[in-house]
Parts: sequence; structure tokens; C-alpha cells
Amino acid sequence: MTAVYTFDVFATLDGFGSYGEDGDWGGFWGKQGPEFLDRRLAQYQQDQRLVLGANTFREFLHFLGSADEAGDPLNARMKNLPTTVVSTTLEGPLDWPDATLVRGDAVDVVAALKEESDVPLRSHGSLTMNRALMAAGLVDLVQLTVFPVITGRTGTDPVFRGAADFDLELVSSQTLDGRIQELVYRPTLHG
Repeated sequence: MTAVYTFDVFATLDGFGSYGEDGDWGGFWGKQGPEFLDRRLAQYQQDQRLVLGANTFREFLHFLGSADEAGDPLNARMKNLPTTVVSTTLEGPLDWPDATLVRGDAVDVVAALKEESDVPLRSHGSLTMNRALMAAGLVDLVQLTVFPVITGRTGTDPVFRGAADFDLELVSSQTLDGRIQELVYRPTLHG
């Protein structure tokens, strides 16, 4: 039995994963509320392995802090999950409590992880890596959290830019804090 791999991503209504230097939005585009934060903490409390690409890992180090820094419960939980970092550019050791640096092609690395892991796999962000994993048929679920903003002027990192075409089966949906949509889909390569 293979481990379930979830591509967990945040986006604006117009499909951007972040905002540029001209943006004044703040984290979560300033729309987070107690239901959203509780839901995220509950999801990350479950046994799982985090899988990150090098760029997202660097961003996490910047935003979540090093292994020695204390933070809010969600950040602390994310930092303490077993984590596989797939990279050809990073050098170890990594300043992350339970991180393993794996060199190689993400498709090969994640295919092996899916076969070996006793717990589900979750990747937050890592857009380029996860688009490649989707094209290879390795993503079982796409968890898309849509924040109620349009960042046409300041948006950067279109979540699905350059992705293959996919049909999506809606597995679940939930409204959090009366404004944030969490949509979970099962992707199937179209055609």
C-alpha cells in the first residue's frame, strides 16, 4: 500500500500563491480567523511526513524561524514534523529538527517515499516540485485553500502556471471563518 500524498497550497481567488514586495497584505492575506487556524493546527497534528522543495524550505526557515526559535503552535508543529527536503542546491546539515536532505529528482524521491512511508505525505507550497509530481501521477489529493482576495496587481507565483491539464474530483469542501474555502480534489491527468 502506498502512502497518500497531499499537495497543500494556499491561493488568492485569482490563483496566486503569494504577493510581491509591493503587497501590503500580511500573512494569509490578512484573512485568517480562529476556524482556519484551528483547522490548520488539527491537520498538522496528525502523523505525517512533510515534503518540501528547496525554495519552500528556505522560505519556511525565514518565516517559521530556525529550529531554536519558538513560535505559535502551528509553526512549532510544522517545524517538528519529520520532513524530507528534496534539493540539488542545499547543503546539509539543515537547521530543522527532523529534516532529511535528499538529493535527486523529486519524482523519483517521492515515488520511493510513497512506497516506504508508513504515514501520509503532505507538501505545503513547493509549487514547481508539486506541478511535476502531479504530471507524474504522484499527487493523490490537492488541498487548495482559497483566500477571499484578488491580487491582480501584486500577486506572484501563479499556483498552476505551466501545469499539465487535470480533471478534478471534489472530495470535500469547507468554509472557514465565513470567508475562506478549503477545497480538496483528487486530480486525474486530462486526456
